[in-house]
Amino acid sequence: MDMLIVSMASLMAGFVDSIVGGGGLILTPALFATFPAAHPATLFGTNKGASVWGTAFATLQFSRRVEMRWAALLPAAGAGFVASFAGAWLVTIVSPEFLRKLLPVILLAVLVYTLVNKRLGHTHAPRYAGSQEAYIAAAIGAVIGFYDGFFGPGTGSFLVFLFVRLLGYDFLSASAAAKLINTATNVAALGLFVIKGHIWWHFVVVMAVANVVGSLLGTRMALKHGTAFVRVFFIMVVGALILKTGYDAFLR
Repeated sequence: MDMLIVSMASLMAGFVDSIVGGGGLILTPALFATFPAAHPATLFGTNKGASVWGTAFATLQFSRRVEMRWAALLPAAGAGFVASFAGAWLVTIVSPEFLRKLLPVILLAVLVYTLVNKRLGHTHAPRYAGSQEAYIAAAIGAVIGFYDGFFGPGTGSFLVFLFVRLLGYDFLSASAAAKLINTATNVAALGLFVIKGHIWWHFVVVMAVANVVGSLLGTRMALKHGTAFVRVFFIMVVGALILKTGYDAFLR
């Protein structure tokens, strides 16, 4: 029964994550609820072991249909990889508890900004090119990569928002970019958790398959319905993240 519960959660997480991120909103609580006595690092490692496959497959699917600005995104993925590994190492020795109360406030600011700026992310008009775009993308990858390794909730959504706001991508292109960087950050964090022995392989294998199935379904829907759909889905996921993280921070 435990395997069925976490596998279904992994499938739904893969679906949500492939569109705008936020899959951790589903899978991480499911793991903690199903295995309340387990070490948190082990559950985070198991989560990464499953979700990395969904983000990787989503990246592959998006790259076939969406413009990928590789000259900027590959440095961003590299920066995210290094920073995520550092963040994952830090979470093994320092609690990220102080972020719990700050996270819903930041997410609320992101949501309000997106709602107020109704044309935000509708048009794909990159503001920079060459080394300037690469530097900004790498900075985004490094900051959010460290956050992903250290804490994690909302990583994909933060990446999407920053690529839209700072680099001028539309929501569909930003989602594709976010998948590549999120794959790199997941691989880095997973590597650290594996080294530390914080992973349950017998759960990861089945959960990974479920996550990929959900990811393929979500990617297909995003590509079919385009930027407007991704923007609406982004608003819904960020709203759900605010409710969940706000409850965890102030009411639990």
